[in-house]
Amino acid sequence: MVKNGQGAIAELVAPQIENSKSNVIIIDGIRSNAEIEVLRKYGTVKLLAIHASTNTRFGFLKQRGRSDDPQTKENFEERDNREIGVGISNSIALSDETISNNNLTKDELIEHSFKIIEGWIE
Repeated sequence: MVKNGQGAIAELVAPQIENSKSNVIIIDGIRSNAEIEVLRKYGTVKLLAIHASTNTRFGFLKQRGRSDDPQTKENFEERDNREIGVGISNSIALSDETISNNNLTKDELIEHSFKIIEGWIE
């Protein structure tokens, strides 16, 4: 049963972590310190923050084209404020590494991310 609260999403992946035979598990989309604390029950947690300017992030969301993506800059800013309220900025502050994604291609971002992760594994 999933507990309520900011760590609830991490609780949902806990059974998959417990059943995994892998020594390395990558989880995308951490939003709060509560999620980090849940994940720390299962092993070492390293955080890679990927940062981009407001305009860049809004552009990415518009390109993504999901139905739940904010359609206006105002909606986007409201979404940002909600995520800040959940504590995403605190999680970013705890990151072990940060990548600026303002001027990277998708392939460059992936390459840079994997270099960092490979360094953690060695």
